[in-house]
Amino acid sequence: MTHHTLHLPIGEKEARALKAGDTVTLERTLFGIRDATLIHMFDRGRRTRLDLKGHAVIHTAPNVRKVDVSPECPSGYEPICIGTTTSMRMERFTQGLMQREGVRLIIGKGGMGERTLEAFREMGGAYLAIVGGAAALETTWIEAIEDVDLDDLNPESLWRFRIKGFGPLLVGMDSHGGSLFATVAKDVAARRAAVLEKIGAGE
Repeated sequence: MTHHTLHLPIGEKEARALKAGDTVTLERTLFGIRDATLIHMFDRGRRTRLDLKGHAVIHTAPNVRKVDVSPECPSGYEPICIGTTTSMRMERFTQGLMQREGVRLIIGKGGMGERTLEAFREMGGAYLAIVGGAAALETTWIEAIEDVDLDDLNPESLWRFRIKGFGPLLVGMDSHGGSLFATVAKDVAARRAAVLEKIGAGE
């Protein structure tokens, strides 16, 4: 296992260097995105003025406070609590995020499925897992909300965060077909079958 420090944006080569089980710390920029953002971008034809090429997105709808624009709060928003939501329900948007918007990395909870793995194989990307319940810690890794787009969807706007030392995060899925989530699911199924057989309750 290797630890990677990535200064975003990154290219395909850097994304393909990540292997399931590695850890990653991100620097510079991170984009926040969630269900409504993706539905409007891909189902309703809306486009963003923000450049996501080579960047990472995190599945979030942050708790923010509206403030006066200042050097510390250039977007007019102050981060209060930046948590992470479960990723699987956004599975169908991975291909579009990578193909149309150029996204390389996805951060979330719980992993994603085969369609996401295939997109990572094809274009070079990875899924970075974060521990559930770590919102307070995550927020300390965010220095400022630099910009926001599609803000009529607030809090499911498209957020651009300035970050420092965001991590370590675990590479849960890579561009080589590796998925810690699939490995765990397979192991759990095998253990369950063994227990059922042992007690004479096989399916």
